Amino acid sequence: MKAFPLQSLLDLSSVRMDDAASRLGQLFASEQEVEKTLALLEQYREEYEARFRQAAQNGLTREEWGNYRSFLGRLDEAIAQQGALVEASKQRTVDGQKEWLDKRNRVKAFDTLSQRHKANEVRSEAKTEQRTQDEHAAKNFSNGGH
Repeated sequence: MKAFPLQSLLDLSSVRMDDAASRLGQLFASEQEVEKTLALLEQYREEYEARFRQAAQNGLTREEWGNYRSFLGRLDEAIAQQGALVEASKQRTVDGQKEWLDKRNRVKAFDTLSQRHKANEVRSEAKTEQRTQDEHAAKNFSNGGH
């Protein structure tokens, strides 16, 4: 049976698909980490704001009021920055999914060609075998030995 002429491309495509799958796994993990950090920041902000409200009910000096508001502002900035990181991470994950799908489709295409090649080779071998048997049978028949 003749080797599949594009086997090296099929193998290379498989390696690239595996690499893309690995990168995609890393992208998912990274996305989960930045989302987790965002959730922690948001939770901390809620807790800090609750403490601020409680302190405000008990009375705050102008300086304490300003400190609370200033820190809440810094938390809001951190949350906004982390939110931007989450969005960027999600986009990288979407891009990674597209890359992996492209690589997988390429492997599927080469694999389909490989399967066709193998099927053609099997048919060709079967025809050759049948031809050999027919010639052998014809030779036996013509020699009078059935």
